[in-house]
Amino acid sequence: MTQTRRHFLATSAAAIGITTFLPFVARAASKSSDIFKTKGGDIIVHPVAHASFVMETPVGTIYCDPVGDVASYSDFPRPDLILVTHEHGDHYKAETLSGLVDDNTKIITNPAVMGKLPDELKARARQIANGGTISFNDLSINAIPAYNTTEGREKFHPKGRDNGYVLGFDGFRIYISGDTEDIPEMRALENISLAFICMNLPFTMDAKAAASAVAEFKPGFVYPYHYRGRDGGTQDPAEFAKMVGEAAKVKMGAWYG
Repeated sequence: MTQTRRHFLATSAAAIGITTFLPFVARAASKSSDIFKTKGGDIIVHPVAHASFVMETPVGTIYCDPVGDVASYSDFPRPDLILVTHEHGDHYKAETLSGLVDDNTKIITNPAVMGKLPDELKARARQIANGGTISFNDLSINAIPAYNTTEGREKFHPKGRDNGYVLGFDGFRIYISGDTEDIPEMRALENISLAFICMNLPFTMDAKAAASAVAEFKPGFVYPYHYRGRDGGTQDPAEFAKMVGEAAKVKMGAWYG
């Protein structure tokens, strides 16, 4: 079954030490949702924009890095869980989180964002650092490092600060890269059913590096996301798919309309 929704997203980016470029503004676009079968029930993935997406899962509705206008999420169930990977403005916006949370919403984030949350959000949040594990409704959540390795780019995402996540559903493991380059911790992942892989320059990696990593850890399915940037940093998801080849089935979410 395909579910189509219309979303409107207007967002600005701000980050400590850098200005993050968001190459999208208010727009209306039709979104296709993908259904993945698991032992515990269906997981429905709804791309929203850039690095933001919603998943309806057997353990509840999960939002990842929701930013922008709260109205962009009005067609989705309220979040049971919100994951935040790091502090940059295309991944974290306190005003958006405040407008999305329900009475029972929980937030999981890295320690740096935990320190920035307003008190009303901090009260419902838990932090997890690189290498740590936490649980939500019997879902295991592992914090995977996310960082830059290229000389001169380490300031964007320094090692040890930001998170990626592996979500351990029953027989189905999801990897969310956050903002990272092609790092050993990504290549060492095992038994990943679905991956969300970032690619844009200079803040993360190019399509070639992303495809090379995917070819090594071989997820069942992979979404290229977060692939538009400034200064020639926009990456082509179709080229990424060609380079991935038979290593994984590439899903093309309508991240930018």
